[in-house]
Parts: sequence; structure tokens; C-alpha cells
Amino acid sequence: MGETRQDSCGDNALSISDLIGRKRDGKALLEEEIEFFVQGVVEGSIQGAQIGAMLMAMFIRGLDDAETASLTRAMTHSGDVLKWPKEWKGSIVDKHSTGGVGDKVSLVLAPALAACGVKVPMVSGRGLGHTGGTLDKLESIPGFNVSLSHDDMLKVLEDVGCCIVGQTSNLVPADKILYATRDVTSTTECIGLITSSIISKKVAESLDSLVLDVKFGQGAFSDTEEMARQLATRMVKAGNRSGVKTEALLTDMNSPLGYMIGNALEVAESIDCLHGKGPKDLTELVKQLGGRLLASANKAPSLEKAFSMIDKTLHDGTAIAKFADMMKAQGVNADVADKLCAKDADVFEILPKSEHTTELKAKTSGYVHGIDAMKCAVVSGKLGAGRTKAGEAISPDVGLTLSVQIGDKIEEGSTWVTVHHNGELPIVLFEKISGAIDIKPDIKQTTGKVLGVITENISEQ
Repeated sequence: MGETRQDSCGDNALSISDLIGRKRDGKALLEEEIEFFVQGVVEGSIQGAQIGAMLMAMFIRGLDDAETASLTRAMTHSGDVLKWPKEWKGSIVDKHSTGGVGDKVSLVLAPALAACGVKVPMVSGRGLGHTGGTLDKLESIPGFNVSLSHDDMLKVLEDVGCCIVGQTSNLVPADKILYATRDVTSTTECIGLITSSIISKKVAESLDSLVLDVKFGQGAFSDTEEMARQLATRMVKAGNRSGVKTEALLTDMNSPLGYMIGNALEVAESIDCLHGKGPKDLTELVKQLGGRLLASANKAPSLEKAFSMIDKTLHDGTAIAKFADMMKAQGVNADVADKLCAKDADVFEILPKSEHTTELKAKTSGYVHGIDAMKCAVVSGKLGAGRTKAGEAISPDVGLTLSVQIGDKIEEGSTWVTVHHNGELPIVLFEKISGAIDIKPDIKQTTGKVLGVITENISEQ
């Protein structure tokens, strides 16, 4: 049987079976009841079937703001909470993205922020699905080590100002168990559970400020802007209630971010961006996310000044220098890091390169109205850029390079995408990527990727 425990008054026992029943019947759980559940999960005193039943009850009945905040706090304190020097107080910042296609923002944002004088202890993840995660992209750089101890992180943050690492075994251990159970019980798509999973890990980093990049569209978890807005609102509330100044951007993921999709390819594009030569949409998103963190940390007198501070680092060499320093501090040979970050370097002398490339041509002239992010993601994944189960190996050298973005004019017969592949390109993937572009004769007006801002009290359209 599952665990039974006396409550704080000693009069009534807390029973996991009773709590499951209460949640099943639509009743809100109290903070101490949620703490009891999370503690039992971590200690192993609650059976797997009971964890699944509770998650299903939460999925069906939902979690209100108070329950979400309680679950976030309980998960945060289920393991280690990172500690930082007192003199860094107010300057510890990070961002989280809900995931997208071609999303290499972290690789640019962390060093740009460090160049502005804040500390960025970025704890990231691996990809599970069509494309690799931030850690997978960084590991395409020879020697890059994402497994740092807390002491190692402290040293890198002291010396460089930013690090990008994987989650340690005792950072929010409750989330590892709950996430694995959600994955096999069809309870992943619950806003309250998603919120507590994401925010608990960020609160455990002991951040002062957090910005969320909540994406919606064909290549995102949230299909619609309304779904993304609900998730963003819940996460902003949970973050602020946990003592971290939190806001969110709503960003469009109907088309890929930037031109490159794939692990080494996205590192290459990130380096371009750090040299001030990145795609407009990627550069603008880095400025928006970074600027809001600088303003939140009181490092700039206004948002506009904060945006310009980030932009300046991308053009004056300070951001790319921080990226080189971070690589060296995380295991990359100094000569390799310097060569990779040299201006006008051929980065593919160092980064892995696919055996073959295949160019696809436009079948008509006109203007690009759409590039289906999900089709691009699926093709990249099938080529080997992603994984279908945890621990599965990926191919760092495969993916796609787009030659156009939404709104661009294109001529019949010109290349619109290059496929990077090992071995023969399967006809089914050729056909799938061929159908990803939408070309029409009329001009396509573009609005940019950032379509809204969610703060604690207001929503800016």
C-alpha cells in the first residue's frame, strides 16, 4: 500500500489513496497534501500506479493557480537548490523556451548577457523528438562538456559569466520521476503539470529574473496563440509567486527560426549571430529576450537601452569573446575555440559536416508565404538530427539550410533549401520537404516572431 502519514496537527492521517480520490472528485489539494505527494514520489514510498493515478486526476481535473504554485515549490525543494555568492544577488538571470524548430537562441543569448555583466547559469536539456536540444547542439563542438558540478559552475560563472549545462541528478529529482510517468500515461499536455515542471527547475537555479519564450504554431507544443497565452500566463504567475521576476514572450513558430536546422548547423548560425551577421528574426529575438532580462535586473534605465546593449555585444566582439571563453571553460581546446570564433572562419573545418548535400529548387516564381516548421522538423529528425527515445544517439552533422524566409521573393529554379544528409536521401523525405514551402504571386507582409508579452499584471498585445 502507499504511504500514510500524520498531518501537522497529528489528528488526521494523510493517505495517498484519499488524496487521489479527492483530486479525482474535483477538489483542490492543499499545500501540505501536495508536499506529501511529492515527498512520497522522491522517497519511493508511493507506488508507481498511484503516481500515475494522481497525475491522471490532475490532468482531468486540472490544477488551479494555488495548486500549481504549491506543486512548483514542492518540486523545487525535492532536491538541491543552487547557491550563489551574495554579491551576485539581483544579477542572476536565465531564459526558457518551450521548444521550436531552429531554436538556437540560448547559444547566442547566454554569452551576450554575460557580456552585459549579468550571471547566466543556464541549465538546459537534450532534445526528445524531431530536433536536438541545446546540449546536443553544444556537444557537436569537439570537447564541449555539459556535465559540470556546482563548484565547476561557480568557477565558470565567476570567470566567464555564463555556462550552459545539463541538469544534475539531484536538481529537482521529483520532476524526473513525474516527467517519466507523464510520458507513459498520456498526461503530458496539462498546463499545471507543464508549468510546475519548467518553473521548479528554474527556481532551483536560484534566479533573480527569468524570461520565457513561449512558442506557438506548426512547429511548437502549443498549436494556437491562445493555448500559448494560457501556458505563458500560468508560468509567469508561478515564477513570480516563487520569488523569481518572470515574464514571457509569445513567439511565432509556424516557420523555422533562422535559416539552419540541425545541431552543428545551428552552432554555425549562432556563431554568425555572435559576429553580428545572424538572421534578422534570430537577432531580434535574442535582443528582445536579453533586453527584458537586463531591464528586470536593473542593468539598463529603459527597455530600449537594454535592447541596444544586447545588440552592441553582437557587433563589438564582446559576445563572441564570451562564447569562446565559455567553450574553453567547459572543456574545448583553446586553439579550437579561438579558431571557431575567428572572424570569417570556416567553422566546418571544426564542426562535423554531412557526407552529402541535396539542393531543392523552387517550382515557381513568387513570394514565400509559408515554410512549414513541422515538416522541416520531421525531415531533420528522420535524417538523424533528433531522437525518439532518451539516450538514443543523434547525428550532429545532418539537417537543413534554408535559402529564404517568409516574405522573400524567389525565382523559379532557384535553391530554397539544402538538405544535409549521410547516405542516400530517401525519396519520402525528399517529397516531404518539397511540400514544406508555399509560394504565391502576391507579396507577403511579415510581422516578426514576437507577437505578445505576458507580465504579472498585464498582457501587451
